[in-house]
Amino acid sequence: MAPLAKVGGLGDVVTGLARAHSLAGHNVEVVLPFYSSLAPSDIENLTHVMDFGVPKGREKEWDGVKTMENFTVQTAMYTGKIDGCDVILLKPASTENSNIFVGNKIYGGSYNELEAYLYFCRASLEMLRATGRDPNVIHVHEWQCSAVAMLYWDVYHAEGMLHNAKVMLTIHNMDNTGECRQEEFIATGVQGESFNTLEKAMDERTIGHNPERMCLLKGAIVYSNFVTTVSPTYAADALRGGGGFLAKTLMASRGKFMGVLNGVDEKLWDARLDPYLPASFAPGRMEGKAICKRYLQEGLGLEVSDEKPLVVCVSRLVPQKGIHLIDHAIKRTKAQGGQFVLLGSGHSDPPFQAMAENEFKDDPDVRLLIFYSDPLSHLMYAAADMVLVPSMFEPCGLTQMIAMEYGALPVVRKTGGLADTVFDVDDGSIPEERKNGFVFEGGDERSLDDALDRGIEYCQERKEWWASMQEKVMKSDNSWERAGAEYERLYRAMQSAM
Repeated sequence: MAPLAKVGGLGDVVTGLARAHSLAGHNVEVVLPFYSSLAPSDIENLTHVMDFGVPKGREKEWDGVKTMENFTVQTAMYTGKIDGCDVILLKPASTENSNIFVGNKIYGGSYNELEAYLYFCRASLEMLRATGRDPNVIHVHEWQCSAVAMLYWDVYHAEGMLHNAKVMLTIHNMDNTGECRQEEFIATGVQGESFNTLEKAMDERTIGHNPERMCLLKGAIVYSNFVTTVSPTYAADALRGGGGFLAKTLMASRGKFMGVLNGVDEKLWDARLDPYLPASFAPGRMEGKAICKRYLQEGLGLEVSDEKPLVVCVSRLVPQKGIHLIDHAIKRTKAQGGQFVLLGSGHSDPPFQAMAENEFKDDPDVRLLIFYSDPLSHLMYAAADMVLVPSMFEPCGLTQMIAMEYGALPVVRKTGGLADTVFDVDDGSIPEERKNGFVFEGGDERSLDDALDRGIEYCQERKEWWASMQEKVMKSDNSWERAGAEYERLYRAMQSAM
C-alpha cells in the first residue's frame, strides 16, 4: 500500500482504489501485514485494538510418521490511517512466530513467505469474525491473499461465521501464481487435501509428480465470485494463452473475468500541487514545467538546455521491463541529440551501475541513477519531455499514465495496459483526440528506434505542436474515480447475483 508499503504498482493500486471508494461514500478498510520494515511513526492514529487467536498448523514427524499439529497463534490487531485511508495491520503477538514479516523490506525477508501469507489470510478472516465485521465485499489481490477466497467459502461462510460478503480477486501479474504443497497449506490451520483437486486448486502441471502441488492463484480464481485483471488487453491476452497454464482456468471462468484499467492516484501525482517540485504547472500555465526541467538538469550536473529533448525512464531493472531496450535507448537518445535520465533498481543493476561509473560518468547528457527515490521520481516526470516504457509485457502500467499527468509524452511498447492507454500520434486509424504518444510493437532495438527517433525529432522541430500535446495529455482522464466507478459496478453486480 503506497506510500508506506510499496513494491511496484500494486501498492499504488490498493491506495488509489481505497481512496476512490472512500470518497464515493463507502466504508473501506485495507488489511495489511504489519511488516517490521514499516515505520509506526508514518501511520496516523496507530492504535493497538486487541489480540486474538488464529488457528495455524504445522507438519511434525515422529518415528518416521508425519502428522499435522494444530495450534493457535496470538495475533495483534492495530488500526490507523495511511495517506487518509483506514488500515488494519496484523502481526503475530506470540514469540514462537515472531519472525513472520520481519526484515528490512516488504518481500524477501528471512521468513518463509508462503507460510507467512497463508497465516495472514487466515488471520484476516479470523479478525473479521473476532471483531464482528461482516463486509459486503472482500477484495483480494495476487497469490499472497488468494487463500482468503478459498477459506472464506469453505470455512467461514460454510460454517456460518461470515454471511454477507462476495469475494473479488484482482490479478496483477499472471507469472506469480503461489505454488504450494498440500501439506504446506496447513499453515492456515486447515488441511490442504480438500483443495488439492483439479476442480479447485491443483496445479495440473504437477500431475504425476511427487508431490503434486496446489496453485493458490488458481484456487482463488475458482472460488472468487468475480476475477479482474488490470487492463482489458492483458485480460484478452491471458485468455489467448498469455496466462500460461492458468489460461484454461480463466477460460472456464470467462463469464466472471474481465480487465479493468487501473487509475492514477491524482492526490499523489498532481503537477499543480506536488510538494516535490520547484514550480507547479497545469494546462494553460506550463511555465513551471520548463523550470522543473532546468532544475533537474542543474541538480544532476547535466547541460542546462531547453532545446535538448529530455527522455526519462523510471523502472525496475528486470527483464520484464525491457532492459535491453533501456540500454539501447540511453545511447540512441544521446546520439540523436537528446538527454536521458534513468532512475531504477533491480536484478539487473550491475551492468547499469558499471555504465554509470564508466561510460557515462560526468556525461553532460546522461545520468544513470541506480536506486529508487519517490521524491526524485516526481521531479523526473515533471521535467521530462518523454517517458520511456519499453516493457516486454505490462499488465497495466502506471508509469505511462503518471507521465501524462505531468505533461510528458509516453514512448511505449504495445503490450497489455500500454496498448489500452497510449495511442501513436502518427497512426491514421486512431481518432485525433486519442493520440497521445509514440508506440512500437517489436521487442527489438530497430522497432524502438522508430518511436524514439520520431519523439526526439518532433520535440526539436515541432515546438508549437509539442506544447499543445503536453497540455492535451495532461487533460486525459486516468483517474481512480473512473476506475473506481467500474469496480463499484462490479461489486453491485456480485452482490445482486445468487
